[in-house]
Amino acid sequence: MESEKKFVLWLTGLSGAGKTTLAQRLRQQLNGKETRVVHHLDGDEVRAASREKLGFSKEDRDKNIHLAIGLAKQYQEQGLHVIASFISPYKEHRQWGREWLTNYIEVFVHAPLEVCEERDTKGMYKKARQGAIAHFTGIDDPYEEPESPDIHLRTDILTVDECVKEILQYLEEREYEVRSEE
Repeated sequence: MESEKKFVLWLTGLSGAGKTTLAQRLRQQLNGKETRVVHHLDGDEVRAASREKLGFSKEDRDKNIHLAIGLAKQYQEQGLHVIASFISPYKEHRQWGREWLTNYIEVFVHAPLEVCEERDTKGMYKKARQGAIAHFTGIDDPYEEPESPDIHLRTDILTVDECVKEILQYLEEREYEVRSEE
């Protein structure tokens, strides 16, 4: 086994499913462990930092995911673990991750649309239902659920801590060095 395998945890799911919350808690836990350095890439932040004004069209989503995969690869090559939280609604987006990244781990952060709409802190679903946002995933654009994710988390049933525990257990079972010497 190599001394340390750098993973990319790719969190996919609807807006409001809990990807960012889960990624932040997981990053906090992993960075608290001895010498494990983790970088979090968030879909909203990458979209906002892009030179192009990206919307939600298929073409814009493709560009955003290409950018995210490129960044994840760079961070991984610099010796960092990566947690990427992106809706990545199309199967092909997640397939690109599997093809282009080393130690890609697909995590389906799953909550029913109704639950995601209830959690909608930014009001995006409401705007999409009113027609103010076009191509919004789950409303007028599809979300192609992963058929065989590495990890499937029901965030409408499990707590954030339970989800983090499942991810950590998965990583430890596959010998990604995430355990501290506590």
